Amino acid sequence: MADACFAHPRLAAIYDALAPDRTDLAAYVAMAQEFGARRVWDIGCGTGVLALLLAGRGIDVTGCDPAAASVDVARRKPGGHLVRWVVGDATALPPLGVDLATMTADVAQQITGTEDWQRTLRAAREALRPGGRLVFETRDPARRAWEEWTREDSYRVTEIPGAGSVESWVDVVEVHGPLVTFRWTYVFAQDGQVLTSDSTLRFREARDVEAALGAEGFVVEDIRDAPDRPGREFVFVARRPGQPRA
Repeated sequence: MADACFAHPRLAAIYDALAPDRTDLAAYVAMAQEFGARRVWDIGCGTGVLALLLAGRGIDVTGCDPAAASVDVARRKPGGHLVRWVVGDATALPPLGVDLATMTADVAQQITGTEDWQRTLRAAREALRPGGRLVFETRDPARRAWEEWTREDSYRVTEIPGAGSVESWVDVVEVHGPLVTFRWTYVFAQDGQVLTSDSTLRFREARDVEAALGAEGFVVEDIRDAPDRPGREFVFVARRPGQPRA
C-alpha cells in the first residue's frame, strides 16, 4: 500500500513542488549512459521524473508504482506519452528484458518486509536481460539520518501555483530496530485542510543487502557513493549473470 504522500490525489499533485531538487537523479541518468541501457524499468517511479528524463534521451522506459495518483501525475506531464506507465509493484509486470532496472530515492527502503524485499529483487532479476543491471540506493544506517527529521529542521511554507500556500514538516514517530516510522504533515491555507502521511523505512546494512542480492542470483559489481550525498548512502550496482544476446 502506497503512503499518502504518493497515493492521495491532493498530495501527489504537489509532490514535485515540495521536492523540486532532483539532482540525485543525475547519477542514474549517467549510469544509464555508462551501461549503454536502451530499455529501462523504473521501479517505484512516483511522479515520473527519472522515467521522463530517460525517455527524453530516446530510452524505452517502463515506469511502475503502486500509487495510482502519482502515476496519473506522471502521465499528464510533457512527454508522458513516451513512457509505458503501470500501476502496481515490481511483481505486477511480466519479464521485460530490460538493460537496467532502477529504484531511486527511498524506494528500496520503503519495501520493509523481508519476503516483499526478496520478491522485489527476484522480479527485478527476471525483468533484466542476461548481463543487465539493477541499480538502487539505500541510506547507511550508521549515519542515523532520522535524527535530523524534526519539525524544527523541516518546517517550511511553499507557495504552489493552483494550490496556494502549503505548510509542511516531518516528525519521527518510532524507531524500532532497523525500522523508522515518520509522519509528514501538510496544511493547506486555501481551505485549512490538514493531511498527514506516515511512512516506514528499513535501514539495511550493506552486508545484508549484498546477501539478499546474492540469494536472488545477482552479482554485486559495485557499491558506490551517492555523488550528491557523499558518505550517507550506498548505491548498489548488481548484475544478472550471463551474456547479452546478440
